Amino acid sequence: MVAISQQIPDVVVIGAGITGLAAALELAEFGVSVEVIETYRPAAMASGWTLAGVRQSGRDLAELPLALSAVKQWSGLSTKLGKDTEYRQEGNLRLARTEAEADSLKQMCRTQEDAGLPISYLTDLVDIRKIAPPLSNSVMAATFCPSDGHANPIATAEGYTKSCESLGVRFSFGEGVKSLEAFGGQLVAVKTNKRKVSCGAVLAAPGILVNTLLDPFGISIPLRRPMVTVLRSAPIAPILKPVLGVANADLAVRQEVSGRLRVTSGAEDWDGQVEHRNDMPVIHPRARSVRATIEKVANVLPAFSEVEIEQIWAGALDLTPDALPVIDKVPGLSNLVVAAGFSGHGFGIGPVTGPLAAQLLAGREPEHCLAAFSFDRFNQTDLADVPLTLHG
Repeated sequence: MVAISQQIPDVVVIGAGITGLAAALELAEFGVSVEVIETYRPAAMASGWTLAGVRQSGRDLAELPLALSAVKQWSGLSTKLGKDTEYRQEGNLRLARTEAEADSLKQMCRTQEDAGLPISYLTDLVDIRKIAPPLSNSVMAATFCPSDGHANPIATAEGYTKSCESLGVRFSFGEGVKSLEAFGGQLVAVKTNKRKVSCGAVLAAPGILVNTLLDPFGISIPLRRPMVTVLRSAPIAPILKPVLGVANADLAVRQEVSGRLRVTSGAEDWDGQVEHRNDMPVIHPRARSVRATIEKVANVLPAFSEVEIEQIWAGALDLTPDALPVIDKVPGLSNLVVAAGFSGHGFGIGPVTGPLAAQLLAGREPEHCLAAFSFDRFNQTDLADVPLTLHG
């Protein structure tokens, strides 16, 4: 028999990644009673697996206003949350290693300059090395956005969690949502592996698991779920301030405040297997991906070949065809909002996308236009996959 929860929250938030946490905080600030249900712990999946860049450069023009707004939020987020997020605004340097990549960066830079983003295109390695001295001679050109940065994803999630708790948000960790129950075009309950929770509305931010909740209603987001290999070194002396990326998104690098280098690979196919270990999700990277990632990173950052590797893991992406998220009410269910499909770059904009989803659910006018993030865009017959950017 499934237990029925005696406490009925106004809103159940599914998922304690940065989007779900930021949404829960916004709702609590509205005076709404909120329960967050999470299979694991805060930032256990995409928000913790991420490189954790806070990036405006390289964004789709539809997403750029959210990224610009998020950077303003990040500058005061540690104070707001009462927790050091280790946010550093030290730039994003995107590298070209071939003529084709250089042409791609030049075009991207021109487009984003036209959109009002302070970004520069550099062709002199001397100038590029003034920003990142350890780079190799393989770098032909780069773009640099000085207002980009990075943060600590676990510390950020902890800050959001504590702030939510201070406003009365209830957290249920180690509890997986299995299905949603609807009646008369509205959700009435959330069913977990432990109980049934009656609620007034649901905000679903479960990452790669979103379609398991939507499929029973005949709705889904067209997602690919590739994985990304992540390596983290032992602490070394400071050598790198900006986040490094490359034009074709097959690697990214940042140096954490701890001194550790965190690097990610490009996206690769994955069989979908997730191991549950100590109440945490584990995806195992392949040896060839680990080797290829080390080689690619060392090609642009030779010092990486000499570091000690402390941790190796993999994370999964919820990748939409246009690499843009869905932030929308679910068709036919008036009290269900989905925020998913962030395609590997949702962390940096989480302080904005979470509140936007909360505003939509609460019936308030969202602070940004959400038309580009709707469900109905997938009905377009000419929707084609776009290149993925992973770093941030």
